[in-house]
Amino acid sequence: MARKPPYDPAARKERRVPKPLDPARMEEMALAYVARFATSAGKLSDYLRRKLRERGWEAEASPDIPALVGRFVAIGYVDDATYARGKAQGLLRRGYGARRIDQALGAAGIAEPLREESHGSDVERRRAVLVLARKRRFGPFGVVPLSDRAAREKQVGAMLRAGHPLDHAREVVNAVSVEALEEWVDETDD
Repeated sequence: MARKPPYDPAARKERRVPKPLDPARMEEMALAYVARFATSAGKLSDYLRRKLRERGWEAEASPDIPALVGRFVAIGYVDDATYARGKAQGLLRRGYGARRIDQALGAAGIAEPLREESHGSDVERRRAVLVLARKRRFGPFGVVPLSDRAAREKQVGAMLRAGHPLDHAREVVNAVSVEALEEWVDETDD
């Protein structure tokens, strides 16, 4: 019976060097990326640039990443408006405020006008602060008494870091009851 060779960790660390990219491989990678992930034109461009740095370029002509991304936008594989709406709604449902949504969309390369449209209505932003308060047990959802000023200020700070405006954070922390907060959420400035 033949014996197995002993385990050699050094042999395992040898990494396979990936082939340099050419136009066809780059397009395949871009297509696989947009098929797997909801993405923006900026994120796709960043992904392709990173892969180009990691793997190098094989063809004689330099890669035209903006043209490839533009073609994917024209075909409809990448849509910044749809991405911005979906990402913003997801963040609102998780309890994040307009400022954090703006930061996330800016990092994804979304243009300023689309970021402005994606912040949601005032009622949606109020619901988001309520979601965060429930999740983190702030204001009337928690056990901190209204007389504990230091604890309330920490709660306000956490809501500010989550991207909510100061007036919304103070409204939640100073609310007397959950019912009062729910009424506040449904109020509209007519």
